[in-house]
Amino acid sequence: MLSDNIRYDESGDLLFAGVRTKDLADKYGTPLYLMDEDRIRANCRMYLSAMGAAFDGNWEILYACKAACYKALIQTVAEEGLSLDVVSSGEILTAVRAGFPMDRVYFHSNNKTEKDLVFALEQGVGTVVVDQLSELALLSRIAEARSEDQDILLRLTPGIDTHTYEAINTGKVDSKFGFAIETGQAVDAIELALSLPGIRLKGYHCHVGSQVFGEDVFERSAEVMLRFTDEIGQRTGYYPEILDLGGGYGVRYTEDDPEVSIPDKIASLARTVRAVCAELSMDVPRILLEPGRSIVADAGMTLYTVGNVKRIPGYKNYVSVDGGMTDNPRYALYGAKYTVLPAVLSMKSRFDADLVGRCCESGDIIQPNVSLPEEMKPGDLVAVCTTGAYHYSMASNYNRIPRPPVVFLHDGQDRLAVRGETLEDLLQYDL
Repeated sequence: MLSDNIRYDESGDLLFAGVRTKDLADKYGTPLYLMDEDRIRANCRMYLSAMGAAFDGNWEILYACKAACYKALIQTVAEEGLSLDVVSSGEILTAVRAGFPMDRVYFHSNNKTEKDLVFALEQGVGTVVVDQLSELALLSRIAEARSEDQDILLRLTPGIDTHTYEAINTGKVDSKFGFAIETGQAVDAIELALSLPGIRLKGYHCHVGSQVFGEDVFERSAEVMLRFTDEIGQRTGYYPEILDLGGGYGVRYTEDDPEVSIPDKIASLARTVRAVCAELSMDVPRILLEPGRSIVADAGMTLYTVGNVKRIPGYKNYVSVDGGMTDNPRYALYGAKYTVLPAVLSMKSRFDADLVGRCCESGDIIQPNVSLPEEMKPGDLVAVCTTGAYHYSMASNYNRIPRPPVVFLHDGQDRLAVRGETLEDLLQYDL
């Protein structure tokens, strides 16, 4: 199986996190997001252990909650001792309502509004990751008016190409994010940050992309950032306390995806950081990483009910389900690949079909060319694996379709974490 929290029992029923998927569909209906709480906690602990072994205590792990954000999940990562990467006032408020320690929250975004920044400071956000010169000036004014000094990181662009999906590649010079090192804009931002009142520059941040499998992507990024740090230090005398290297380690969506040993990757990253710092006679800064997908992706599964099976002889076949691009837009966005499983294992013949959704769009495809049981019929269940990241968080109400519930699974028990929307919920803001 793709992951060890997925298996079929002796009767051929699909189990996720030790619970029979058919029973969950019967209890909660479909579409249904499932989240393996034990896997989330295990992934958090894996990162904490790996960083502790590699960086001698001078480190921090931030969960990038854009991957998935709701109170039960934020409470879980808080209990595991992670900090938090947020990108909006909505994510900040979720953290507040979840009881997350706000001094451990880092606020990102390339276009924070004045309202966002005021709200962040009012809620006690510990660190703002500044992305634009105009934001620097605005934040300085807001902090000074509050007679506060606000900790910040500056988001820099190291010019690293991760060769991943273009839509999630964020480290190149022409990215919409951050201050490019190559163009001199990073230097301008640092000099301005050091001169402004109300601003306490704690260090630098970079993020080169998501779903990264490349052997040396983070090492190359760290070396660029550290050599730039030394250059600025030689020029200004400023050396940062913090170097945030972002997130993005890849996860397996299909059997064809390579397995990534994140502890090995972190150990390799630490060797690079120490070697470059030693060469430059520079202290090793506090290293931060921001995993999101690799914390929650393989903790997720989505269940669907088949509505109809359409065969077009000599052309292709379709299996339509009761969800689609409203609860999983990733194939429509960038052709994301998935593993699809029937909820009951069949040893009979198989056929290839496109697994498609119910939206009024030809592009509403969850996964093309899926091998499914030949006898599949309306009412059968199918499961899409590795849906814990960028599914609930990217869900929409297109075609006025309610968003599904989220159910947490822990130690063989299930609990509702986010209730499913109703038709009445869709109309609550209509006047």
